[in-house]
Amino acid sequence: MLALKLHQLKKTYANKIVALKGIDLEVNQGDFIGLLGPNGAGKSTAIGIINSLVQKTSGTVFINGYNLDTQSSLAKSQIGIVPQEFNFGIFEKIIHIVMNQAGYYGINRKESAIRAKKYLSLLELWDKRNEVARNLSGGMKRRLMIARALMHEPKVLILDEPTAGVDVEIRRSMWVLLRELNKSGKTIILTTHYLEEAENLCDRIAIINNGKIIHDTTKRQLLSLLNSETFIFDLREPLLGKLPLCDGFIIKQTDSLTLEVASDQSQDLNAIFMFLNTHKVNVRSMRNHANRLEELFLRLTQKGEL
Repeated sequence: MLALKLHQLKKTYANKIVALKGIDLEVNQGDFIGLLGPNGAGKSTAIGIINSLVQKTSGTVFINGYNLDTQSSLAKSQIGIVPQEFNFGIFEKIIHIVMNQAGYYGINRKESAIRAKKYLSLLELWDKRNEVARNLSGGMKRRLMIARALMHEPKVLILDEPTAGVDVEIRRSMWVLLRELNKSGKTIILTTHYLEEAENLCDRIAIINNGKIIHDTTKRQLLSLLNSETFIFDLREPLLGKLPLCDGFIIKQTDSLTLEVASDQSQDLNAIFMFLNTHKVNVRSMRNHANRLEELFLRLTQKGEL
């Protein structure tokens, strides 16, 4: 079943800037999709249209089969939005923020209280329920935004930069939560500038550039387009002297304990390990020089080539 369908969605502003150029996107129920693109590509405009904050020029939006134009209330009830900016009353208590949100969707106070405990506990905020929002840390405010978006139990959760400005520990804990929500059946659409985040969480990636979707495929298929990678080898012992050439690989010694090895997709990495072993090079660890999705994203959006 389709959770979200955008058909020929277009948005042109008064200054004739075209933010969206007739995009098509179909998101299946249970998908975890990353909507990626450089600043100004059209991501925020698309999300703004879905949550009715931006008026489209043309096209249609269906959310769980409901037409956003003709069945607005039903369509909006299917989605929960976690915007990038904090937009709750900073002097309100947390418990009131989430319960009032439920009230906007016609949920009675008794049920609202049950859901408030459920989702504030899930987001590890129940003990803070009587605190005013201004006293929360940045990470807690982010979690409050997610709890609020879940109160009417939407089928589709849209998160716009949900981990912006939080530390690594909080970001990783939020990743665990989002994975659990997705496993429970929640459809998630994520925009993020942390490409590592998209690679870790999303099963599918759609890339918007200059108002058009230039790629929409599974993460595995997208990463297969990366025809070369660079790896960093950390050595256990200093390398003395220069290594000879190795067929199929470009090896650069950045310091006595580090090698940088460039390889294309046709090469078997076992060959480089055999080569290093032959020359008595003892490897302690190996890692990608850059996040794979980040490297591919930059090639696709900046150069237009792989």
